[in-house]
Amino acid sequence: MELFKAARSIPFMGKSKIAIIISIIMVLGSYALIATKGFNFGIDFVGGTIVQVKYEGTAPIDEMRTRLSGNAMFEGSSINEFGSPDEVVIRLKSSSESVTQDIGDAVREKLAGTGQFEIRRVDIVGAKVGSELREKGIMSLTLAMIGILIYVAFRFEWRFAVASVLALVHDISIAMGAIALIGLDVNLDVLAALLTVLGYSINDTIIVFDRIREGITDSKETSLVDIIDESITKTLSRTTLTSLTTLLVVVVLFLFGGEIIHAFAFTLLVGIGVGTYSSIFVASPILQWFGFDVKNYRAKLSQKAARQAEKERLRAQFEQGVV
Repeated sequence: MELFKAARSIPFMGKSKIAIIISIIMVLGSYALIATKGFNFGIDFVGGTIVQVKYEGTAPIDEMRTRLSGNAMFEGSSINEFGSPDEVVIRLKSSSESVTQDIGDAVREKLAGTGQFEIRRVDIVGAKVGSELREKGIMSLTLAMIGILIYVAFRFEWRFAVASVLALVHDISIAMGAIALIGLDVNLDVLAALLTVLGYSINDTIIVFDRIREGITDSKETSLVDIIDESITKTLSRTTLTSLTTLLVVVVLFLFGGEIIHAFAFTLLVGIGVGTYSSIFVASPILQWFGFDVKNYRAKLSQKAARQAEKERLRAQFEQGVV
């Protein structure tokens, strides 16, 4: 299905400098937000307890805070609305390592008389487990990028690999900056979303790079800029359709998926949008800046093809018994 039938290539690279300036501003702004505001780590990464309470009517949050204050178990706890006025989440710093009774029972006892309610869930994570999860989360993102670097370098060329990884760093940085800006809880769901963004973004970039490689080998153009513009124009319909259909699903999850999946959907929403943009305006221009030479690359491909043809010739002679 072709959405765009351009008679000639769209000059994407002519806008690359403006796009890169915008990207640098967004990435630096994201790092500034992370440094100043920091992340609001959930109990998955810092440990603690979450108690979700649902009332039959509007939750009396002020009365709940009064009831829970003054008790050592609930010291430093926070009570916030969770998706609707009748549902709240109580976050406690304590975990199963520091309490001697069931926290759900303790909350039920303290809130008795505030209305009809039920304890919907109690999640407990120890501080040591949270620290290990945080370290393994960072390691998983790092190893994923290293694996992508090796894969792309093996399949294409080292300049393609570096360009793709820089584009991934760009996407993840902006997504994490958006998370810090909104103040979402950073938990395992957000980590899963970031890894999903990595996969989506590298897939989009690989498709563009594959078409660029085809353009280098098949096109008569010798200018890398012209080849990139032609390749991106050819993949524009596919990129647009893929992005729109994916974003449609993510928007539905974000709007109607409920509070539990809100952070996951928001991270995907930002990451997919930025990933589509970076595959065109970030990854491709980096090839040009790294001094990728079309003639040299074609010469290497010709030499490789000649060596392969010679191997096939020698193999055929050996099979036929010709020395």
